[in-house]
Amino acid sequence: MPNLVKIGLIQACASGDAGQNLEKTLSLIAQAAQKGAQIICLQELFLTKYFAQYEDKKNFSLAESIPGPTSNALCESAKKNKVNLIGSVFEKTKEGKYFNTAVVIDSRGKLAGTYRKMHVPYDPRFYEKYYFTPGDSGFKSFDLGSAKIAPLICYDQWFPEAARLVSLAGAQIIFYPTAIGWGGADRLDKTIQKAQLEAWLTIQKSHAIANGVFVAAVNRVGVEDDIEFWGNSFVCSPDGQVIAQASKDKEEVLIAQCDLDLIKEQREGWPFFRDRRSDAYSGIEKQSRG
Repeated sequence: MPNLVKIGLIQACASGDAGQNLEKTLSLIAQAAQKGAQIICLQELFLTKYFAQYEDKKNFSLAESIPGPTSNALCESAKKNKVNLIGSVFEKTKEGKYFNTAVVIDSRGKLAGTYRKMHVPYDPRFYEKYYFTPGDSGFKSFDLGSAKIAPLICYDQWFPEAARLVSLAGAQIIFYPTAIGWGGADRLDKTIQKAQLEAWLTIQKSHAIANGVFVAAVNRVGVEDDIEFWGNSFVCSPDGQVIAQASKDKEEVLIAQCDLDLIKEQREGWPFFRDRRSDAYSGIEKQSRG
């Protein structure tokens, strides 16, 4: 019998009302569960507008602990709907550090673990280094029963090392909660928009191919001040084929069925793991040390 798992991605707009965003998200989780999703992933920092396009110390008040109000609400939803959830929280620790954190919750409503965003950007309208400490928990894979998954977060999408490490740790599906879009003059240049979107799709499909895994990226939509988020949440198979994709500008509950047997089939046909030369890659580490 095929080894099938159905996943759901929640692509939504965010308002300035965190309570409203949470209630909408909980409703969309229930919709995804009704459609048969066993693992559901939310977009990056779903609770609020994307505040990192500004450097404003007031935004630190949005952070919370884990466990905390948001993770507790997601745990209750996971238990109620009998689904596994990957959520996104602006985390504040007891030590006073701040992280961009993914929470992984099992279908019993228990917190299976967290992943703190390792690669943190600092670019125009994406001033995340002002808010977030680079992750200190390493790259992780979680066994949810129906599948082994790994959460990575947005900017992590551009780094092949992250995808390779979680794949080597056993991940069958890599989930990327995301907040990415066009800002400034790029919003008026269709050529730049096309190039940026295609690059985003291509790099993630390449992770699927190079590692023989499923990749699922969930983005937000809508215009928030100077950023137009480009949606296009998608799921691709281990050969890089897009098997489900959302629109660029509408809220959607995207459902995709993943046949995990394709991973073994793909790795046997294209044995990139077998043919790795880890004995010859030490130069990467040496060069990174300068």
